[in-house]
Amino acid sequence: MTPTEHLAALGAACTTEQAFALFDRLPGLPPGELRGRWKGRELATGHPMDGLLEATGWYGKQFDDEESVHPLLFSTAGGIVAVDPRWAPMGIAGRVPTSAVARARPAIDVLRPLLRTRRHRARLREVHHRGVVTTAMVYDHLPIIDTFRRVDADTVFGVMDLRTHPQPYFFVLERDTDPAAA
Repeated sequence: MTPTEHLAALGAACTTEQAFALFDRLPGLPPGELRGRWKGRELATGHPMDGLLEATGWYGKQFDDEESVHPLLFSTAGGIVAVDPRWAPMGIAGRVPTSAVARARPAIDVLRPLLRTRRHRARLREVHHRGVVTTAMVYDHLPIIDTFRRVDADTVFGVMDLRTHPQPYFFVLERDTDPAAA
């Protein structure tokens, strides 16, 4: 089974062990391969954050170069905007049901202009992670490191390491093919 087929077979949810079984067989990738805008989706594994990003309108990530990354993009009526992750309420993970977050989406959308940023809030670095040299995204103001592996030319599998949550959080990024994408 190819990595793309393996990812498709996992569907929208799997166990942490199944997610790592795929992640660990994937090759690393250099930072330059991430350049551009990427559409994200969560892979539910039972992490307290499962469903929260998508419930708030998460779009994905944008990598302009190794020093210039927008780690959180959101879809709004006015288009795709970057949000400063410092203001993301990470503490609600596991405490507030995803359904309540989804119902609060209109209020979140009203607040989003206050959270918006034009400044890049993360950087890319090559790291040795789980036996493979690959690219990681280091957040500027939060204890978070996202590590990436290549599924195929247009798909990346990521795992977020958040110091306050011992369990890894998995996500998938697909290259944005919209000609207007940065």
